[in-house]
Amino acid sequence: MAFQATLLVMAQIKGPAIFLAQFLADTAPYNSLPAITAWVKSLGYLGVQIPSWDGRVIDIKQAAESKAYCDDIQAQTNGLAVTELASHLQGQLVASHPAYDELFDGFAAPEVRGNPAARAEWAVQQMKYVIQASANFGLTVTPSFSGALLWPFLYPWPQRPAGIVEEGFAELARRWMPILNFADQHNVDIAYELHPGEDLHDGASFEQFLEATGNHSRVAINYDPSHFILQCLDYVSFIDIYASRIKAFHVKDAEFRPNGKSGVYGAYLGWKDRPGRFRSLGDGQVDFTQIFSRMTAAGYKGWAVIEWECCFKDSVQGATEGAPFIAKHLIEVPTRAFDDFAGAGSDTARNRRVLGLK
Repeated sequence: MAFQATLLVMAQIKGPAIFLAQFLADTAPYNSLPAITAWVKSLGYLGVQIPSWDGRVIDIKQAAESKAYCDDIQAQTNGLAVTELASHLQGQLVASHPAYDELFDGFAAPEVRGNPAARAEWAVQQMKYVIQASANFGLTVTPSFSGALLWPFLYPWPQRPAGIVEEGFAELARRWMPILNFADQHNVDIAYELHPGEDLHDGASFEQFLEATGNHSRVAINYDPSHFILQCLDYVSFIDIYASRIKAFHVKDAEFRPNGKSGVYGAYLGWKDRPGRFRSLGDGQVDFTQIFSRMTAAGYKGWAVIEWECCFKDSVQGATEGAPFIAKHLIEVPTRAFDDFAGAGSDTARNRRVLGLK
């Protein structure tokens, strides 16, 4: 009976869906929302995750201020669901170490470039726009990045001064708390993608941030196993540990093949030559059968969204192969236990006799 009770809380993962960021371009059919959604629909996708920073598909300020505008955007998707509004680039700029200022300036509006304080304020406002727009779409989560103040100090050499990690997470939480509280007012979770270059890049760092925010209810996870393959982290047991916080799911493959010259750190090699690299779905080492099983058992109710990145395969081939790959991994939740045929029904008196009780 306990197993049957577990079945009742399982949920069918929705999909397949696709993150549009890696496919948008200035040429058709990748240069407008109606055109690109017609294309991905023809490949078998049912939903699209929209990069909220890309003006070719959305004006995020207008989406925040007008539900009618959001309804119009939805009408341009050829019947596909808008699964989430991604906010990775804006989240990145909420906190950025000065070492990366010039490189990250390109993510921001021209008027705040070269001014880190103004850029951070701009990023906070952008995140609030994304939250308001998500609510207008009827969405309850935005996948994002945390930004990073501590990333240059990831390896403890030179020896980190006492308290710097705690101070870094305290400051990161201070910057995010107004956004998280605003998100709470709009019933939207911030699902941080645990990613290299972010202060939140694994389970331990996620917990450090969670503690710094007072276990804020809107701190969530965008689960992406590809980043864990590259860290040699157990990405399956991660689901069991953090299931209650996983609110978004990027389906992305990767491989880690260390050799006599390079390992986890990858030297300064390009993507093709690194031991750890992202691959098209099915071409890497991620065990998606286990992942979809554990996500289903954990009761994940959101979308399975392909985020395509591969240094060997063309994006069109990757997108074409992605929809059937996700579809074949989706689990239809059982309506009865597999051993029901042998069931004897509930009989308290009999159960007590079997147990040797009177």
